[in-house]
Amino acid sequence: MYAPFGPEKGRNDKHNVQITWQDGRVTDSVVTWYGKKTRSEYRLTCFGKDFPYLNEGVVGDMLVLISTSPSTMLAYVLDLDEDIEEIEATLGVNAFGKWGVYKDGAPKEEENEDACFERRIREFSGEFSDFPTNEVFSAATREIIKTCAKKSAKPSLDNLLVKAYKTEYELFRSVERIVCQNAVSGRLFKDIDDFLKVAGSIMNRRKSRAGRSLENHVETMLQEAGVPHKMRPDLGADGTPDIIIPSVEAYFDKDYPVDRLFVVGLKTTCKDRWRQVTQEGLRVERKHLLTLQQGITKRQLVQMEAAHVSLVVPRALHRFYPDDSPVQPLTVESFVGTAKRLTTP
Repeated sequence: MYAPFGPEKGRNDKHNVQITWQDGRVTDSVVTWYGKKTRSEYRLTCFGKDFPYLNEGVVGDMLVLISTSPSTMLAYVLDLDEDIEEIEATLGVNAFGKWGVYKDGAPKEEENEDACFERRIREFSGEFSDFPTNEVFSAATREIIKTCAKKSAKPSLDNLLVKAYKTEYELFRSVERIVCQNAVSGRLFKDIDDFLKVAGSIMNRRKSRAGRSLENHVETMLQEAGVPHKMRPDLGADGTPDIIIPSVEAYFDKDYPVDRLFVVGLKTTCKDRWRQVTQEGLRVERKHLLTLQQGITKRQLVQMEAAHVSLVVPRALHRFYPDDSPVQPLTVESFVGTAKRLTTP
């Protein structure tokens, strides 16, 4: 428990907590629930002078709070992509969330969109005793979205990509609960190394799934938009980027205009990995990096622009980026539209 009270509408409540941070400092902080008028949020405040984690340099970092008693916590700020992925894989969490409405343990008779998603996910996961391929997960995700999503308006590519990534994560976790429960339930591990081997396998599968999920859905998105492309092309000495648009042949054709070539990197997080894309497809100076990173600093955006890297970020995540930066991310919709216009007759 992080506070002895729940989020009650019409009330503001405070709770004092002592927090020990990763560098050993201790702060006498306050957990506050704001529920009056239009507000509906928890906040953690009071960190004292010279607190190192309140500056623009920590935008995009992950804060991990561990409650050790009703009034004490441990706190860790993770700034490396590898550490963030490690904690997500270890805890089985994801940056995106979803809720559903149920009555007596089952979807309501008038099934809404969220309940439809939950039902289809349960039906899918019940079919497997082992993990299917990433392609099976992604195909099932698209089918569920096609069946359950509201038909009132065609979703933008930005919203569709976020929904697909979130839904596939839920599919994976549902199958994982069944498969891994069967693998470890009642098992007598030989020793600690045997246990760590099984745990490591589970975490590695979680981490590798995320990247392939993003690749699969971006590939489908480009196919349906009619954008010619090649996934994971071998460019020889020029590396293996995630995507080349329109083709490998065009890349090596010296007469093909460079301004109509696109080298695209795909990364779920990019705080310290974005430079990798600059090393691929050297013929193309301006690189594009499509990411689900929830915010980076203005300084990092400027650094990317100086290195000729353009970020492509789903519109829903733009609110996590500094609006006073001279450089702003592109939307998925605008990037795909530009690529199609420049590479198709």
